[in-house]
Amino acid sequence: MDSKPPSDKSSDKRRPRAPSIHLDTSAVTDHIDPHSSASSGSQDGTKLTTPAFGRAASSSSAASPASLDTLRPSTDGASDATSQKCFQLPSRESLEDLWRPLPQDEDLFTVAENPFAFSPGHLSRLLNPKSLKAFHALGGLRGIEKGLRTDAKSGLSLDEAGLTGSVSFEDATGLQLPEHPPDLSQGIQRTKTGQKMKRVTTHKETGGLYSDRKRVYGKNSLPERKSKSFLQLVWIALQDKVLILLSVAAVVSLALGLYQTFGNDEHQGARVEWVEGVAIIVAIAIVSLVGALNDWQKERQFRKLNKKNEDREVKVIRSGKPTVISIEDLLVGDVLMLEQGDVIPVDGIYIDGHNISCDESSATGESDLIKKTPAEAVMRVLEKTGPIEVKKLDPFIISGAKVLDGVGSCLVTAVGPYSSHGRTMLSLRDDSELTPLQLKLNILAGYIAKLGCTAGVLLFAVLFIEFLVRLKGSDETSEEKGQGFMRILITAITIIVVAVPEGLPLAVTLALAFATKKMTKENNLVRHLQSCETMGNATVICSDKTGTLTENIMTVVAGSLGDGSLCFAEDSVLNAIKSNDSTGAGTTETDASLFYSKFIQPSKLSSTIHEDLRVLLNQSIAINTTAFEGTEKGKAIFVGTKTETALLDWARNNFALESLEIMRSNHTVVEMYPFNSSRKCMAAVIKLSDRKYRIFVKGAPEILLAQCHKVIDLPTEGIHSSTLEQTHLDQIKGDISRFASASLRTLGLCFRDCDQWPPPRSKAHDDPSQVELSDVFREMIWIGAVGIQDPVRGGVPAAVEDCHRASVGVKMVTGDNVATATAIAKSCGLLKDGGRIMEGLEFRRLSNFEREAIVDDLRVLARSSPEDKRILVKALQSRGQIVAVTGDGTNDAPALKAADVGFSMGITGTEVAKEASDIILLDDNFSSIVKALAWGRAINDAVKKFLQFQITVNITAVMITFVSAVADENESSVLNAVQLLWVNLIMDTFAALALATDPPNDSLLDRKPEAKTAPLITLTMWKMIIGQSIYQLIVIFILHFAGPSFLHYPEDEQKTLIFNTFVFMQIFKLVNSRRIDNKLNIFEGLHKNHLFMLMATIMVAGQIIIVWFGGAAFVVTPLNGAQWGISLVLGFFSIPVGVLIRLFPDSWIRKAIETIVPRRFREKKAPRRAESYDLAAAMLDVRDDLAFFNRIRGGRMAFLCDPKFIQKRLQKSRSKSKSRRGSNASSSPVHPAVGIPGLIAASIGGLPSPDSRHGETV
Repeated sequence: MDSKPPSDKSSDKRRPRAPSIHLDTSAVTDHIDPHSSASSGSQDGTKLTTPAFGRAASSSSAASPASLDTLRPSTDGASDATSQKCFQLPSRESLEDLWRPLPQDEDLFTVAENPFAFSPGHLSRLLNPKSLKAFHALGGLRGIEKGLRTDAKSGLSLDEAGLTGSVSFEDATGLQLPEHPPDLSQGIQRTKTGQKMKRVTTHKETGGLYSDRKRVYGKNSLPERKSKSFLQLVWIALQDKVLILLSVAAVVSLALGLYQTFGNDEHQGARVEWVEGVAIIVAIAIVSLVGALNDWQKERQFRKLNKKNEDREVKVIRSGKPTVISIEDLLVGDVLMLEQGDVIPVDGIYIDGHNISCDESSATGESDLIKKTPAEAVMRVLEKTGPIEVKKLDPFIISGAKVLDGVGSCLVTAVGPYSSHGRTMLSLRDDSELTPLQLKLNILAGYIAKLGCTAGVLLFAVLFIEFLVRLKGSDETSEEKGQGFMRILITAITIIVVAVPEGLPLAVTLALAFATKKMTKENNLVRHLQSCETMGNATVICSDKTGTLTENIMTVVAGSLGDGSLCFAEDSVLNAIKSNDSTGAGTTETDASLFYSKFIQPSKLSSTIHEDLRVLLNQSIAINTTAFEGTEKGKAIFVGTKTETALLDWARNNFALESLEIMRSNHTVVEMYPFNSSRKCMAAVIKLSDRKYRIFVKGAPEILLAQCHKVIDLPTEGIHSSTLEQTHLDQIKGDISRFASASLRTLGLCFRDCDQWPPPRSKAHDDPSQVELSDVFREMIWIGAVGIQDPVRGGVPAAVEDCHRASVGVKMVTGDNVATATAIAKSCGLLKDGGRIMEGLEFRRLSNFEREAIVDDLRVLARSSPEDKRILVKALQSRGQIVAVTGDGTNDAPALKAADVGFSMGITGTEVAKEASDIILLDDNFSSIVKALAWGRAINDAVKKFLQFQITVNITAVMITFVSAVADENESSVLNAVQLLWVNLIMDTFAALALATDPPNDSLLDRKPEAKTAPLITLTMWKMIIGQSIYQLIVIFILHFAGPSFLHYPEDEQKTLIFNTFVFMQIFKLVNSRRIDNKLNIFEGLHKNHLFMLMATIMVAGQIIIVWFGGAAFVVTPLNGAQWGISLVLGFFSIPVGVLIRLFPDSWIRKAIETIVPRRFREKKAPRRAESYDLAAAMLDVRDDLAFFNRIRGGRMAFLCDPKFIQKRLQKSRSKSKSRRGSNASSSPVHPAVGIPGLIAASIGGLPSPDSRHGETV
């Protein structure tokens, strides 16, 4: 279509926007149509011609603000080459427009007594969108560094307190800041997009370290979300419609009672008709207060957990030394160190580094990987004349982005609510969503409430009809008739209150809150609540090896140098090698003795090898690493991954490795390639003193050996090398295999010298920053391999056994070779019952059907990549398994997301992995996963226990109230409204607290996981609910209807006895509900649940107080010893009745149901889902059928009419693909023939039309 000419845009009379350059520059270049260059003259679509870029503003510039607008790809169909604007020298008018506050952030530009050159508003112009114009106007990295009074190399001073003096904008940038009207607004608070941003003081200190920096730019934490006060929660609890209705009825009853008591002078004796109304109001208040207290405590608990979840440590440079600080202590002006896997917590400017690439999709919506350019390089490009390569210029670090590759550092320019991510998070603060179990229980509660409402309405209708019938001949006063009607109304409403299970959602919330708190103490930090529920039913755990099954305390204990002629090993390792190697190096004792004779003690290694090799090993280990030096308890340590610190400790202890800082200062690092799990190695390039370059690589031995063509042949005489022969390879691989058999993790070292960098024949030899490791990783010289010991954690074998006991499979996924993985798996107990061991490459090459066939039997996946882990998870899920998986690397994120429950490592895990996970293992220990499994089952059981208890009370309370009220001449229930509200308080709150806080016991792991389709209420639970309900109804009805004939108690004592018995049956039923299976030990773990005993004590004490002192409020009278005995004995009998019910076999009930209930009501036909149709499977069916056609010779198509022949010919091929066929799979071989024309038409239709190749350029 025709494009709109540029002149149309420039003619718009709109107010110019703040000038900036939108640096999603890949869109500028990558989205240009390939044919546009032919029609755009000689212009280059990736370059812009610019004049000299001076530092001072030129008043003579003719550039208008419109011409300095944000650089974006054209939104119409025209060629970008003709619509791009020139990046021109900013005029005074454009600078004024750049620094002019927008309505929503005008308060950020004025800071009282600002000792820095820039306000938060100035720095905010760097981003949103990314603006090179603002970057240049602020003086680039040097100007920002000076304006923030920091140093890009040494960072902030550890001694900085209050700053004296100030730096002006002009001092820092060389430009004069345009004048704007003063605005003395203070503070910052970002609400929703477009709303005004106000300043708040995030740090209230007036003195102390970094006080001015915190006052002006704030701390790296968002203002705490204002939580609801306790009174607000009480008010919310009172908004319940049923409680409102009951409150109105109670007020009317109170008014009538007060009139009867005080407005009528003719009555005799004490009359307390008003007490019932007051008691109901008090009961409503107590229910609301208790519910609000629970909500308040729950909110506080989850706030603490969220704060702990958000807290993490980052590495910064302060006073020239790497320092680890809390993320909340990051400040503007800090130099933040970036590593692969980091989630960037602040906005900043990229200082320098190696191959930093970021995923900014969460911040900008762009899915492309953005490679960062150092700020100094960007500034040099901007200030030179001629074409500007806009595609590469991106020095901006955005908060919320993920570092997917490289290492480097950035200068922090915005923190907390001033940063891009902080503003977004403030605008998106919402209440947390309900978990699946909460949603399921809410639905169930709705059904129960509807049944309760139906019972209440039916009761009201029946009693109201009786009331109307009796009105005609009644001699009661009008007040008494009104009070009688109100009693009917209140009884009906109270039934609804009792039937509505508001305690059901409370129970799961309390269970989750209690479990997450306890799980945190047991090193499981829960990020997503639903993961607790899911983990309880996990069927498979796919675990990493290093740090999870092992201790992650690594030590170099063995090694092979050069061609294998010199090896070292500790005695324990050598003994393990001997025990695993039955024949040694050969078939005779002489050969075996010769093999072991080349081993020396590690302590003698330094004096045995040549000095040049010692220097080479030190260089290889100390330079090719991302670790750094730190201190812990006054002792110098290495900070980094355990593998790298193990190598550094080995070099320091054996080869007198000097300080890393000195080592690195003596060698210029030209390029670094951080470890990547896909290539399984890392590399560093240094410049030597003779102007040559040396490349060091370390990683998986088989990967390195494949790229080596030479080997150091005499380790004791120097670093002389010779061609790597097959005999050398066999010797080296044999050594590595023996190390692996002793459960050692092997790591190879190699190097290569080259005369120039980049070396010849590399793909991007013109630009050193674009050289990939694959371009130079060849023709290496083998140095040697080391064996690193990482012992199995002490509790892991027992934890694996617990998983097997719980019918949960455990699979180990590791990057180690097969021999090492097998040895570790045996030590952990993973191979006790056999199982398959595979390499990741072999597993990856299997078809989906082959993979599903073996995945259940797979125990160890060695030499695997994160993608293999994700494929494993998907394969298991396709088999109906509920999968938990562990991960620590950035590339593990897809597997963690794909799994039903993802566990990330709290110690070694990257921030990307933690963000993708559901639970963080704070100690990286496999045993903690088993604890999470037990807690998950405990949560599900707690909800079911409460459900079993509450439904029983619902049934009995509603039935007793309904039957007794209908049978009574005065339409009054044996349990009045206040008594029922007390029962409701017991049922909803105290029982929820008691049952939801049961900790997991040993027997939880003695059963199989529940299926996803398992019902919430099992047959065993229904058996207990119905059995207990029948027992309670029989007891109450006998006491109520037959009791007066053999007990001969006064009416008030009789009713009090019934009320007391009913309550104690619920209390003992609470103890009985601690089991939801048929096991008889209901007291298991009771002594550990102190809250249960406290709640039971409160219920008993409350009932005693009510009976003795409740009087007119509860309409009770004190009972004597015999009556208390009857209540307690009948209540206690709930426990032996529960034993009898559990002894009754479930199979009898199931058989009775199958006999009585017709099959069509018992079996639900599964709905046919359209998404279950698998196109790939259909194509495979077509392939099988066409193969059948191919086998028919001579045109004997008449055979197709014979179904027996068809079945016989297709049976073999059909059996292989049976699992992939749905119910709609055709057995007719003619169907593919019918579909062939459609396939041909679709394939032809998918080709581009001839006209499209010669059409107009878009």
